[in-house]
Amino acid sequence: MTIRRFSATAFAAALLIPGLAACNDTGTAGAGASATPAASGSIAPSGAPAGEAKQALLDSTNAIRDGNFRFTMSGAGSTAEGQVHEPSQSAEMRMTIGDPSSDLMMKLDLVHYKPDSWVKLELGGKAAASVPGLKNLNLGKYQHLDQTRIKGNRALGFDFDKIDPAGSAVLTQGITEVRKTGDGTYAGTVDVSKAAEAGSLDPAVITTLGAQAQSVPFTAQVDPQGRLSELVLKIPAAGQSAAQDVKITYTDYGNAAAAQKPPADQVAEAPPELYNLFN
Repeated sequence: MTIRRFSATAFAAALLIPGLAACNDTGTAGAGASATPAASGSIAPSGAPAGEAKQALLDSTNAIRDGNFRFTMSGAGSTAEGQVHEPSQSAEMRMTIGDPSSDLMMKLDLVHYKPDSWVKLELGGKAAASVPGLKNLNLGKYQHLDQTRIKGNRALGFDFDKIDPAGSAVLTQGITEVRKTGDGTYAGTVDVSKAAEAGSLDPAVITTLGAQAQSVPFTAQVDPQGRLSELVLKIPAAGQSAAQDVKITYTDYGNAAAAQKPPADQVAEAPPELYNLFN
């Protein structure tokens, strides 16, 4: 089993999460995107103008750019949840990848409070003993991260100019067909080959999908204010990967709280083994 570069595969569906890699540059171009692009390539539900459904979903991601929300991501045996609070330049994410019966289980508790970041790591599973420097990683404390060593890291970093860990704006821009299925609900297909920067997808998985990446089924929901509340991508089987659903949710728009810095007595400097694991 290969232990190195674990983040490249595990933080896909979010990392998937973290895919939700974890909060990082996470390719969350969605949060940093400019004005809502014009709708194109969509199909209209019966009796509705063409493009209306897609435009509604494009507009639904606008509130994410305000940087004040809670989110969850799940898929491929991984889960992530957290919050972003741009007013305080802080964010938190908690991720679980695998379980004790897996070859390798990883739990991360990440805290970002610009300009600092910390991570509490727990490694387990049947092959955990083979991880180099395991005793230096499972400290039970938050490990303070050297920002020069995590810049651009999809697993450990966070860019407050790109604040959506899932990159939903990027995903909705790739919609190729969409129809409104009910009050605030939609279904269609999305070309994920154009969304490799979305933090909720592993670029390697997109490559494996081949032509299938151009028409991945999805469903979406918006709240009464028209803000995206749920996006589910139905990723088909490809290569050695089984079919899976990648689910992203957003709640508490405008009501997230600032992250809490870990207490000083619960902090240690991150050892070389941690950077080696994620690079």
